[in-house]
Amino acid sequence: MTNTENLRNACEAASQVFAKINKGRYIDLQSKLEYCIGSYDHDKNPVGLYEFGEVAVMELKAFKEQNPRKVNKKIIEDLEKSLKS
Repeated sequence: MTNTENLRNACEAASQVFAKINKGRYIDLQSKLEYCIGSYDHDKNPVGLYEFGEVAVMELKAFKEQNPRKVNKKIIEDLEKSLKS
């Protein structure tokens, strides 16, 4: 699996976390992630995945600080690893 595919999957996992958190402030980010995933699936251009993947990492880390048990550390690590490669 390519790094871009890993990033796509990590963004999808992050989107699912935001859906489970179900806080109003994450609705916009979740919808942008889902849009970028669909766009990537269609044209294989990962620009949006990188852009909103970075935002997702920051938001997940901030949420995890306040709610340590609600976000799996592996989701954040996978997203960070995919963004760095």
